[in-house]
Amino acid sequence: MSYLQFKNISKSFPGVLALDNLSFEVNEGSVHALVGENGAGKSTLLKILSGVNIPDSGSLKIKGEEVSFQNTEDAFSKGISIIYQELNLVDEMSIAENLFLGHMPKKLGIVDFQKMNQDAKVMLEKLGENLNPKEKTGNLSIAKKQMLEIAKALSRGSKIIAFDEPTSSLSEKEVENLFRVIRDLKSKGHAILYVSHRMEEILSLCDATTILRDGKHVETISNMENLTQTDLITKMVGREIKNIYPYRVRNLEKNLLQVDHLKGMGIDISLNLKSKEVLGIYGLVGSGRTESLKLIYGAFKKESGDVILDGKKTKIEVPSDAIKAGIMYLSEDRKKEGIIPKASVCENINVIERLKKGILVNNRKERSNAKEVVKKFKIKTPSIRQIISNLSGGNQQKILFGRWSEDSLKVMLLDEPTRGIDVGAKSEIYSLIYDLAEKGVGVIFVSGDLVEVLGVSDRILVMRDGKIAGEVMRADASEASVIKLAFPGRVNEKNN
Repeated sequence: MSYLQFKNISKSFPGVLALDNLSFEVNEGSVHALVGENGAGKSTLLKILSGVNIPDSGSLKIKGEEVSFQNTEDAFSKGISIIYQELNLVDEMSIAENLFLGHMPKKLGIVDFQKMNQDAKVMLEKLGENLNPKEKTGNLSIAKKQMLEIAKALSRGSKIIAFDEPTSSLSEKEVENLFRVIRDLKSKGHAILYVSHRMEEILSLCDATTILRDGKHVETISNMENLTQTDLITKMVGREIKNIYPYRVRNLEKNLLQVDHLKGMGIDISLNLKSKEVLGIYGLVGSGRTESLKLIYGAFKKESGDVILDGKKTKIEVPSDAIKAGIMYLSEDRKKEGIIPKASVCENINVIERLKKGILVNNRKERSNAKEVVKKFKIKTPSIRQIISNLSGGNQQKILFGRWSEDSLKVMLLDEPTRGIDVGAKSEIYSLIYDLAEKGVGVIFVSGDLVEVLGVSDRILVMRDGKIAGEVMRADASEASVIKLAFPGRVNEKNN
């Protein structure tokens, strides 16, 4: 039975038609996937559903009744909640305060903290979470915060819940727990919208899938039984992608980077990287993958150890030292540590050059450089004056690559460079990496997606408890051989 209906929804922004006469339905008691490349219109649709954006035309219906929202409170009142990839919680508040924010129970006009804490505990226990409702929210893991967001939605009586890339920062066990909760919500009659780039999740979890491309409705698949990942990807991108990981054989050259017992933030690592090499680093959540890159880059204070670049000991105390040495770092958190959200495409592209040259700005040269980068990296933007936050995740990531002049770049440190990016854009990012590697750049590629690490790397280092637990060459690499090193047990003696 149809619970939520989008009818002829259109929405435009300056220079962009984000949604074009879009129509589909979501059934009660179902998990409905929403897929498409970055820029297909998924985020815009969720913002319309949540009352953040107002459609130019078209209508929404809930249980056959037409509804319209002027703000998020209107959407809440109709039982709609969106759980975004960037969770909407106040870290300084307690768990209970976040859960009931905006509708705290009161007694004689004063917040009844005792009842609020009791109700929060009961609600979280229903989701399988035994948390202290008085604990500060900032102390929670991403997975626990996500459960708090779900509890928050349920506390407001939400029957329509949309999840936006919910597993991007979760471990395998945490994903299983999230899926258990989603299936339970489905069994209780909730209508679930599920946005993800992970095809395997969609095939295992969802009852139906709506595919968007360039703001248009391509197809809604209600029978998922015989659907394959290849089918779904082809429908999504409008073309067949025969090889998502376009691995290219290269003759690895001289030693480019050597890290000797670099210590700090609970990390103690040693590694070497050759010119033209793509060195993968894999590890479970908490293994120290991100911390290792930040130590090399100077974003974390080191306790001891050396970084040797081109055979010379290089002093890297802060990120500006790394930049001057030709070491590039792309954070896993693109929005907080990568782009400048309110700045233009042009300004974002020229950030590194501005850091090098100080206050001297050549506007004509910057515009020329930005246009060249947009063309070279095939960045989809109506103008270099467009605000970068209006672009898709894949295009934002290409801009971060485009910041760096190839003649000054020696080492790329990439932390989850394809997180939140669609399959087609991922393939383009991998090609960019190989283009640079073929020109002599050394790449360290960190990812929690084991299949991705196996697909792109020449060699794989496996981290566990802040150290390198072992090394696997591409020719010998398999999921089993890498996973065996990633789980607790005996560390490979030669790497101790």
